[in-house]
Amino acid sequence: MDHEISGNVWNILACPDCGGALQNSRDCVSCAGCETRYPHAQSGALDLRLQGPKKSSYEFTLGTALLVPPGVDFGALRENDNPEVDYRDSRVPFRLSKELLSYFPRAKTDRSLALDLGCGSTIHRQACEHAGFEYVGLDYESQEAPILGDAHSLPFRDESFEFVLSIAVLEHIRFPFVMMKEAYRVLRPKGVFIGTVAFLEPFHGDSFYHHTHLGTYNGLQAGGFKVERICPSNRWTVLKAQAAMGLFPKMPRLLAQSFIMPVHLCHRIWWRVGGLISQEACERTRTRNMTGSFTFIARRE
Repeated sequence: MDHEISGNVWNILACPDCGGALQNSRDCVSCAGCETRYPHAQSGALDLRLQGPKKSSYEFTLGTALLVPPGVDFGALRENDNPEVDYRDSRVPFRLSKELLSYFPRAKTDRSLALDLGCGSTIHRQACEHAGFEYVGLDYESQEAPILGDAHSLPFRDESFEFVLSIAVLEHIRFPFVMMKEAYRVLRPKGVFIGTVAFLEPFHGDSFYHHTHLGTYNGLQAGGFKVERICPSNRWTVLKAQAAMGLFPKMPRLLAQSFIMPVHLCHRIWWRVGGLISQEACERTRTRNMTGSFTFIARRE
C-alpha cells in the first residue's frame, strides 16, 4: 500500500502535542521541540496520533443569542449554478452528491492541499485531485489512511489547507468543539470547510453526538467559521437511515427500504394535509426535521 508522503506535505506537518517541527528518520519521526517519537504504523502510514494525554482549553461566552444570518435557511441543498469544478464525467463516491460536489472549490495553485479529515479508505481522493488539489488523508485508525492522527489535535501547521473535507465524521468526535477549532486553525483564510454529520441515524461506530441543524451551526460558528449552508438530506431520510442501519442491518438496501415505503408514503400524505392547515407544516420543515444527516458548507474569512 502506497503511503509515501510528498515534500509538499512534509512541509506542513507538525507535532500534534507541541506544534514543533518534525524530523524524519528510518524508523520514526521525532519532534525537535518536545522530542516525542512517532513511529510508522504496521500499514506503513505515518502515525502522528497523540502519544499521551493533552489538555485543551475552550472558552465559551454564555448569555449570547445564536444569530443565524438570513441567507442560512436550512433548506435542502440545491445545485450550485456556478460550480468551480466540473464533475459531470467523473466517478465519485455515493456520499458525494452532485449538489454537494458543485460547491467544491478549485485549487488555486499546483501546490494547493486538501485535507480529508476522517478519510477512512481514502475514497474521496479522486474527487479532491480532480479539483486540482494534492490529497492529504488523515484518519484515527484506518489501515488505508496515509496519515494517522487525532482530529482533536491535528498534526499540521496553521493555515496549511485551502480545502478541508469531512464526510460522516463529526458524530464520531468526542469533543466536537475542539475539532471545529482545529479545522479552522489548519484552514487558510478564504478556505472552504465542507462536510456531513449524522442527525437521525441510529447509534453507530461509537458515535457521540448526532447534530441538529442548530447544533451544527453553533459548533461551526463557535469554531470561528462563517457558515454559508447547513442543509438536510432529502434523500437520506430518518426512515431510510433507520431501516438500513438499525431496523434491518445487513439486509439489501432496496429490500429494507421496501418495508418502510408504506410508512414513508403515509408520512408524506399526512404532512401535506397538515400543510393545508398550518404554514409550519411545509416541505422545508418536514425535510429538516426528518432527515438522517446534514450537510454543511463553511468558510474561514
